[in-house]
Formats: sequence, structure tokens, C-alpha cells
Amino acid sequence: MKLSKIAALFMVPVLALCLVACSSPGGNASESAGSDPKIAELTAQEPTNADEAAELYAKLMQKENEIFSSDNALWEKVFNAANKDSAMIEDGSNYGDFLLKTIDGAKDEFTADELKTLKAGAQQIKEIEDKLESLEKEFPGCGSTPSAGESVDASTAGMTAGANASSEATKFPSFTGKDLDGNDVSSDELFSKNKVTVMNFWFTTCKPCVGELGDLENLNKELAEKGGQVVGVNSFTLDGNKGEIADAKDVLSKKGVTYKNIWFKSDSEAGKFTSNLFSFPTTYVIDQNGNIVGDPIVGAISSAEQRAALDKLIDQAIANSEQKKRVKHSEDRASLCEVVRCSVR
Repeated sequence: MKLSKIAALFMVPVLALCLVACSSPGGNASESAGSDPKIAELTAQEPTNADEAAELYAKLMQKENEIFSSDNALWEKVFNAANKDSAMIEDGSNYGDFLLKTIDGAKDEFTADELKTLKAGAQQIKEIEDKLESLEKEFPGCGSTPSAGESVDASTAGMTAGANASSEATKFPSFTGKDLDGNDVSSDELFSKNKVTVMNFWFTTCKPCVGELGDLENLNKELAEKGGQVVGVNSFTLDGNKGEIADAKDVLSKKGVTYKNIWFKSDSEAGKFTSNLFSFPTTYVIDQNGNIVGDPIVGAISSAEQRAALDKLIDQAIANSEQKKRVKHSEDRASLCEVVRCSVR
């Protein structure tokens, strides 16, 4: 699976998780930060107001992004080896510590040079995360503003436009698959029965992914009253991997999630779409016609800004579905009138 950049709010790419590293192993904070002067410079800054804090937060996330995107293959191995029962379902732990622990547990799978790269990168992530936590404490909400321009490009994400689709109507790739309980699922049935489908892509060891599951559960209950639903796609479970399905179900159960989670083949169009996502979590809104509405929500929906953006897309999807119903009603009436005219003749 293709890995890409990690966006703000601790977005972590998957399947090919977009995480990476660079620098010396086991060094102290100053040593690892020193391998990248920019990180040392950023972590040393002390903003004096909320705007400066938000700007610094975004820059630190960008540096984390760069660390994560430099050795995708190595980080994919790290996350495949991660203990699914570990800190990803807990709050407050430093993500760098989780990475260091995971790397140490899988050290036999890497060469000495690879371990050096991974440990150094994880140490840098730890320092960045410490600074991010400090900023959040001093300036609450400074990391809640979604970063601009971080969305999935349709041409590289495996999307296919329908025959009659305009530039504003991009079809979500059709699929057949199963839910995590083994029941058959198809995109045609799934989308057509809902006025809006909120499709959330996540994976089991992604901390921000797991962190927003409760918010998605609440959203699913809200959507049920509007004729819609949330559907999760855990990228680790593609191809029906039984072990990963069990891990995913365990996390979902612990988080009190009841909405449907599904999987499909990784070599399907929908599977290719998933493997080309930029970051995780990523959430798409799909209308009753199977069209993707607007740009994806990249990152957790937990902040007010992200949720507001998602709500706008949901309202648009419902409006699209209502318009479809009105058009069909008009077409049915026109057909009926034509039948009546023909009968009179």
C-alpha cells in the first residue's frame, strides 16, 4: 500500500503508514533534535499568544510529517508489528514513546542501520509531541485548526468518474465486500439506501483514528435520524485478514462503537483508493447517488472546525439526495402523462 504525508491533528497514514524517521538511535533530546536544526529551533520557541502558538503547532506538525514520509517501507513494517492492545486505545501517552516501544519489540526485523533510522525518527517525534502537548496546555485549541489544502487528489486516489458525472460528481469506486461479522456488503446497496454515507478510513494502531471513534459513534446516531449512517473501513482488515478483523473488533468494542465497519479486496478499485489515501484518519461524505461530496476531511473530526466542515458536506449530500428524489418524481409524472396521452389517442 502506498503511504503518504501525515496531516495535522496527528494524522497517521496507513497500510502503508505514512510514518518515518531519521537520525541517531537512543540519543537524548538535544542530540536527535540536533540532527535537524529546524526541529531544535522550533521546539525552542516560546510563543506569546494564541496565533503564534497555532503557527508553531502547524510547523511542528509539518516537521513530523517530513519525518514520517521519508522511509515509508520501514514504518509500514513497524506498524504491522505493533501490539494492537497497546497505547493506541489510551489517551495522554506520547506517540514517540509508543513508536520507540514498538520498534524495540520488532528490532529483529530490521538491520542495524534501519534501527538507527527508526529510533532516531521516533525520538524526534517524541520531542515534537512533547512540544505540541506543551503548546496545547498553554494555548488550548491551538492545534485544532485544520490545515489548508490537505486533501486527496482524485486523480491519484483511484477515483473513477461515472459516465454522466460532471467535474463536481466523482463516483466512489464500487465494491463488494463484507462487514466485520461476515455479512455481504455492496456499495450500490449501501449508498442507495442512505441519504448520506459518512465513510471513515482508519487503522487499529492509529492514535487519532481510535481517538475519534466515540465522536463517529455519536455522529452515526445523529445521522440515523436523517436517513444516513457512518461506515468504517479499517485498512488493516482489507482482504478479510482474520487476525486484523479480530483486533479491529476488539478496539471498536472497547470504544463502544456499533456502526458498520467493512472490508473489501485490496486489489479492487476501492482497495486501490484506500491504499492511495494521503493520511489517516480520512473521512469522505457520499450521497445517495454514490458521488463523493466535496473534499475529504483529513484528520480527526473531534475539533469544532473539522466537525463544522463535515456537517456542511453532510447537508450537501442530503440536499443532493433530495434533489434526486424530486427529479425522479418529475420523471415519473412525465412518463405517466405520456402513457395517458397515448391511451387517449
